Amino acid sequence: MGGYSSEYQISLNSGNVVYEVLDTKKYNPYRIHIFKEKWVYVDNNENEFPINKHDFSVTVNNEKITFDCVFNAIHGSPGEDGYMQGYLELLGIPHTSCNMYQAGVTFNKRDFLSILKPYGIKTAESFYLNLGDEINEAEIIKKVGLPCFVKANKAGSSFGVTKVHKQEDLQNAIDVAFKEDDEIIIESFLDGTEVSIGVITYKGETKVLPITEIVSENDFFDYEAKYLGKSQEITPARLTKIQEENVIAVAKKVYEVLKMKGFSRSEFIFKNDEPYLLEMNTVPGLTKASILPQQATAAGISMSDLFDNAIEEAFK
Repeated sequence: MGGYSSEYQISLNSGNVVYEVLDTKKYNPYRIHIFKEKWVYVDNNENEFPINKHDFSVTVNNEKITFDCVFNAIHGSPGEDGYMQGYLELLGIPHTSCNMYQAGVTFNKRDFLSILKPYGIKTAESFYLNLGDEINEAEIIKKVGLPCFVKANKAGSSFGVTKVHKQEDLQNAIDVAFKEDDEIIIESFLDGTEVSIGVITYKGETKVLPITEIVSENDFFDYEAKYLGKSQEITPARLTKIQEENVIAVAKKVYEVLKMKGFSRSEFIFKNDEPYLLEMNTVPGLTKASILPQQATAAGISMSDLFDNAIEEAFK
């Protein structure tokens, strides 16, 4: 838990929930904090013991401890972008998230959407900018229209996202996004019902969880809406039968086309009855208030079962 991004505090919350929920009759759980300046095991008295990165072990009271499995609760880098996956795979340690390639691709919104287009997955109209590119506002607006969304390409929790209504606000939104990442994606605004849909591997099968409808009090599903109560999350979503069938089919297809494993939560917006894909999170929030655990509960899967299954699947 932890990580190198703006999301580290949310990750600590997720990690602590997993730690509290895991059945201690079955597991010996250890909280490992991963930060740029330190990798440490944190015991129940908040004492810290350094992790040996050579083999991902820790020495406590002259006893060397190694781990059978890593439950990955790091949102953002390095837990959601492929770095931890690659490291753990090199060491041969099972982990609960997707593989390195899938993590890298899904974390990069531009690459993720580009890979899925040939499979008929619908997405918003988009324009890409890299730091240092010449900015032609007229060209951007001609392609994506107004209002539009300016987003950091590789960031989560709506950090670096702005909804732009007027051309004179575009430059400021671009500056905000570049504070989070050196690549940005500018997307057309889709005016329709927004839903979040969890897909997991459960008991060896791809399982699509009940769908959550997002109704934000703010202009869009931003950080405040996600974490500070400025939204309604309605599970199951108020969709027509055809909308529900369409989004379930697309969400399952995306998961299987990418050869995903572990947790995933994808965001879609409906245009008429067709779901348009926005993004996928491969280490979604795991607190009791988070969307994916709410969906699992609605499917009759307790948090204990959800986390237990993730570890069982990792060991396969």
